[in-house]
Amino acid sequence: MLFIAHHSIYQLPLPAGHRFPMEKYDLLPKQLLHEGTAEKQDFKSPDKINRSVIERIHSPDYVERLLGLELDRKEVRKIGFPLSEQLIEREIIIASGTIEGADHALKHGIAMNIAGGTHHAFSNHGEAFCLLNDQAIAAQYLIDQHLAKKILILDLDVHQGNGTAEIFKSNESVFTCSFHGEKNYPFHKEESDLDVPFPDHCSDQMYLSKLTEILPSLIQNVKPDFIFYLCGVDVVSTDKLGRLGMSIEGCKRRDEIVLKTCFENQIPVQCSMGGGYSKDIKIILEAHANTFRIANSLYN
Repeated sequence: MLFIAHHSIYQLPLPAGHRFPMEKYDLLPKQLLHEGTAEKQDFKSPDKINRSVIERIHSPDYVERLLGLELDRKEVRKIGFPLSEQLIEREIIIASGTIEGADHALKHGIAMNIAGGTHHAFSNHGEAFCLLNDQAIAAQYLIDQHLAKKILILDLDVHQGNGTAEIFKSNESVFTCSFHGEKNYPFHKEESDLDVPFPDHCSDQMYLSKLTEILPSLIQNVKPDFIFYLCGVDVVSTDKLGRLGMSIEGCKRRDEIVLKTCFENQIPVQCSMGGGYSKDIKIILEAHANTFRIANSLYN
């Protein structure tokens, strides 16, 4: 049985014309249920987490001003969403879903979050649709609770995980690895423990050969006892905010390589869905659904 974190607040309505595809958070669970990849009991509605858990990653000043809706216009503009109590509640619940998923993965091998992958949230500010860094919060939670000693955050979203890199730059318990488009946002990259940039229009073959070359040695050298996998589907060629040239089939193969590696090495893995901004919502849903199909085939 899969653990899939999902909450109605994931589908927070945004102003007309906003480019963020919120409808995928409603349509993806329906697709997974319709095709039999998931069952109703697989979906879990996470609760809020305590502020103290968030402040293990994000500065108390930033959290205070965020919760009080006191960010200035420049900070809000950098986030890209109109700031509201509902939006902040959404981010807190997403982070909680990633923590609850990590707990589940420790016992059952894998867990999924329909949302999450908010890797552009820094310790003291948010940007690019990200207010709180869900996988960073969950990674620190596992360390604080002595549930993991060495964590690998494997970020395969098309955009570099700059917030995650900044948060863990001096933390030897967390190894950050980001595969991303060299010329994609953010234009100023932070330094991850391992950065793997790709040129514009990168093919399936180029991307997958690099992944199969690097991932085994990464596991061998880092020796993680837990992996957070950010499986954004904005790597596909149709993505409005991506610049790579991968096919849906190539994106699926990427997920197969990562999840099979976790399964064969018996390393618990939590997956957050990350980005996906193709104009056709069907492409986004198919690419995301493939991640769940692979997880279901391996772990059920």
